[in-house]
Amino acid sequence: MLYNHYDVQPAEPLELWDTPPFEPTIHDGKLYARGSSDNKAEIAARLTAIRALRAAHGELPITIRWMIEGEEEIGSIHFDEIAQKYAHLLQGDGALWEGSGFDEDGRPSLVLGCKGLVYVQLDVQGVGVDAHSGNAPILPSAAWRLVQALASLRTPEGKVLIPGFYDAVMIPSEAEIEALASQGNHEEFLKKAFAVETFNDNLTGIELRKRQAFSPTCNIAGLLSGYTGEGTKTVLPAKAMAKIDFRLVPEQDPDDIVAKLRAHLDTHGYQDIRITTFGNAEPVMTPLAHSFAQRVAHIAEEYAEKPVSITPLGGGTLPLLGSMRKHVNLLGLMAPGNAAYWGSAAHSPNEHIRLSDLERAVSYNCYMFTALGEE
Repeated sequence: MLYNHYDVQPAEPLELWDTPPFEPTIHDGKLYARGSSDNKAEIAARLTAIRALRAAHGELPITIRWMIEGEEEIGSIHFDEIAQKYAHLLQGDGALWEGSGFDEDGRPSLVLGCKGLVYVQLDVQGVGVDAHSGNAPILPSAAWRLVQALASLRTPEGKVLIPGFYDAVMIPSEAEIEALASQGNHEEFLKKAFAVETFNDNLTGIELRKRQAFSPTCNIAGLLSGYTGEGTKTVLPAKAMAKIDFRLVPEQDPDDIVAKLRAHLDTHGYQDIRITTFGNAEPVMTPLAHSFAQRVAHIAEEYAEKPVSITPLGGGTLPLLGSMRKHVNLLGLMAPGNAAYWGSAAHSPNEHIRLSDLERAVSYNCYMFTALGEE
């Protein structure tokens, strides 16, 4: 069972793009376009591999069912309904989700799970209309009320302060920590990609990898209030809004986190703040010892002639995974058949892939599909 998606994140802010986001442009061996790495390059790599195998052998060495959806970036809001109704069409011996690639040492990367997600919007209404800021001594500010509420959600160091937020968090096993420890050290590549000198709390090594893989988060994705144009406008905002995403780890429950957020705001006197939930997804992780995961890991090592680099739990989210587990009882992983890499800038301006990675992704997919058919 293959899974991909064709929808994309908004391209804004457009002024940060060096080339038009929806006009694919090749420069210095890279192809720039919104959706190039997330997730159309992998669709192209898989489709090309399928066509190549058919051209060479007349038929595929395995039976493939391929689900390509257009709602992944908005939380796969209809996938649960589809999976429940058409579970018999989604069966397989294993699932290959959106794939990973090869690290900078040429080691094939496998990802065995994805964090869950809750995406909410907080809205504050202060005065009825925007007011002259000279009235600030006597009128409530929606902007200040919102930022003070946001400050109550987590410490400056990133610890979430919502009571019970960490109650269900899974403790990683020794095997999962060993898998992280065996990865190559690519911290300098990441610093370059994100233009930072250090990571949070000056973390490095295994502690950095553990934080990335197994820590749930509360992230402010956007803020809006008052006047944000050029120059000045002395205004007291009537409204304020924040968009927040929570990345969750096994065994946190998205609905439970929203309920705890509501209770936290109410306890701190913010009963007036409205919460709108735009989507949620369960965290899902395939065990290291799972037979299909072990099989794909062996194939990847044979192809690369190097040991695999395994991430037990990736930082992103695939909303379909909870539905696949619940209705189809099918687990899977991300195999290195994607052309994306650490610097692809997915969800960001100047998203791109390296053409050399695309060629390798096609080659690997041909090898993997063939090897899966031999056993």
